[in-house]
Amino acid sequence: MTPLDVMWVGLGGGLGSLPRWLTRRVIGEHYHGVFPVGTFLINVSGAFAIGYLSVLFKVDWRDRYGTALNAGVLTGVLGGYTTFSSMQLDAVKLAGKSGGTPAASYLLLSVLVGQLAAVLGGTLARAPG
Repeated sequence: MTPLDVMWVGLGGGLGSLPRWLTRRVIGEHYHGVFPVGTFLINVSGAFAIGYLSVLFKVDWRDRYGTALNAGVLTGVLGGYTTFSSMQLDAVKLAGKSGGTPAASYLLLSVLVGQLAAVLGGTLARAPG
């Protein structure tokens, strides 16, 4: 790891957090239900993007921090955009309002749909044409 890698991750993280904040804000202005739609859509779209871009960038997952592009975009931008900690907080809030089953369902759905989105992104990146 070089100081330049740290710079790219930091810049990318800052850039990625802006659309996360804006997306949650816009969704929060229009949706007032119990299910945390904003965090869910952010994490699923981020999983799709990382699946797609990791194939496009030909990432070797044993050394995915190897280039400035990987560090800045995959770790920085997409790491700043997606939000595991907000997903956990949303689950705690959901459990307080609706009980453990909806919260567990939200977490399970987030992981499963996120994985499907990552697979779909990778598949689309591999598609000819």
